[in-house]
Amino acid sequence: MYASGNQPIIVLKEGTERTKDREAQSNNIAAAKAVADAVRSTLGPKGMDKMLVNTIGDVVITNDGVTILKEIEVQHPAAKMVVEVAKTQDNECGDGTTTAVVLAGELLKQSEELIDAKIHPTVITNGFKMAADKAIEILNGMAIDATKDEILKKVAVTSLTGKAVGEEYETLAEIVVKAAKSVIEDGKVDTDNIRIEKKIGGVIGDTYLVEGVVIDKELVHSRMPKKIENAKIALFVAPLEVKKTEFDAQIQITDPAAMSAFLAEEENSMKAIVEKIKGTGANVVFTSKGIDELVQHYLAKAGIMAYRRLKQSDVEALAKATGGNVVGSAMEITKKDLGNAGLVEEKQVGEDGMAFVTKCKNPKAVTIFVRGGTEHVLEEVERAVTDAVRTVGVTLEDKKVVAGAGAPEIELSLRLSEFASSVGGREQLAIEKFAKAMEIIPWTLAENAGIDSIDSIIKLKNAHEKKKDGKYYGLDLSTGEAVDMRKQNVVEPLKVKVQAINSAEEVANMILRIDDVIAARRSAPPAGPPGGRGMPPGMPGMM
Repeated sequence: MYASGNQPIIVLKEGTERTKDREAQSNNIAAAKAVADAVRSTLGPKGMDKMLVNTIGDVVITNDGVTILKEIEVQHPAAKMVVEVAKTQDNECGDGTTTAVVLAGELLKQSEELIDAKIHPTVITNGFKMAADKAIEILNGMAIDATKDEILKKVAVTSLTGKAVGEEYETLAEIVVKAAKSVIEDGKVDTDNIRIEKKIGGVIGDTYLVEGVVIDKELVHSRMPKKIENAKIALFVAPLEVKKTEFDAQIQITDPAAMSAFLAEEENSMKAIVEKIKGTGANVVFTSKGIDELVQHYLAKAGIMAYRRLKQSDVEALAKATGGNVVGSAMEITKKDLGNAGLVEEKQVGEDGMAFVTKCKNPKAVTIFVRGGTEHVLEEVERAVTDAVRTVGVTLEDKKVVAGAGAPEIELSLRLSEFASSVGGREQLAIEKFAKAMEIIPWTLAENAGIDSIDSIIKLKNAHEKKKDGKYYGLDLSTGEAVDMRKQNVVEPLKVKVQAINSAEEVANMILRIDDVIAARRSAPPAGPPGGRGMPPGMPGMM
């Protein structure tokens, strides 16, 4: 920037980088497309996996879009915005993360042609907004009611297909549906109440549902009973030990008798804790804090099972499952605070003992206990089951599904093209591009399955235009033919598609509206002394 005397006026800090207009838009669009391309090959049941290795050598093998994008640590600010789309999709629906990101990338790719044709970004964003609103209206019109268990199972199977669960998706789908239905309260499914515990050993097919809670902890004392029926459970978030003073205190004892009295008093305090617990009728104890060795001894002597250092979430899940109250002090517990379970049992799973709290009356917290041959398999099955649980939960709440396998996207592409011609002004060009962008989902599904993408799109469009219930026709990835997806049992929650389209449209519009990127220079890390070994400030040098 120059003053009237041609003297430069320095507005920005030295070292600041600035890109403007078409260059800024081009850079941002390229970054967003790069993120979409990074996950595109994982889309669909025939999608490939990615192996991600972090700086310390930990390996993650997955085809879950949001997991990939979280692990690769994206740096470009526009690319980060697209990663946020995946995170939002995951938080809202649990599935459809790759779909949302691929759609966002394709919308931006299509918009480049309009920008090159000198159409203003505001016109494009207006058109995209109109197209997204119309798309949601069309999706609602083609939604199928999902109140029956068989539809819920189809939703779970669709979510699990293509994940690393082998041929066990039918078994896992039944477990997922049963788990989701058991925690439903007032028409809402809080998926936090469906816990997933995993342990190496066996095969994926050994996964089962525990109608209660599994705690990955061992009994604190070997003499405690390994199994208690009709359990009365005490839940604490307090240590079962003599309370220490909050400030440093010194006790001077000169008489040996006083020393004995002091120790006896401490022992009596611990006995009192156990007597208080025993007096309520409790025969199982769980605490998120520690248990003193002497308290452990007295609990074992009283025939009470005890577990310590549980996670806060474990304690809360136990309270949900057993109907107990979490107590903040051992001396405050009453009979009314106890939870109930038909059985608490210590089972040996592999090399470790685990607590199984089962046979609870109407448990509002359940556990899916996942088994698998290796750590990587277990982690991917856990991700797949988590996604399936969320999608079934969304379906239970929303009670609407749409056909899968690219059926809704082709229907949207055709109907939005028709809608575009009814819209006056330049916005119709953006709506046409939005319609074209919808084809990327079936195109990618075919591409990832090794099927000719152009033929697939043509077959789908023909089916949608000419068949009686054409709007339900998607791509059979085994044959490459257009098939009614209701008969193929491929259905997805309506909310997953709605959220993916809304998120993709919002992020595409946000990126298109940026015409100036002003990036401050990053401050260099402080240099250490010669020799490359840094020293904390204030530390004297070594002589």
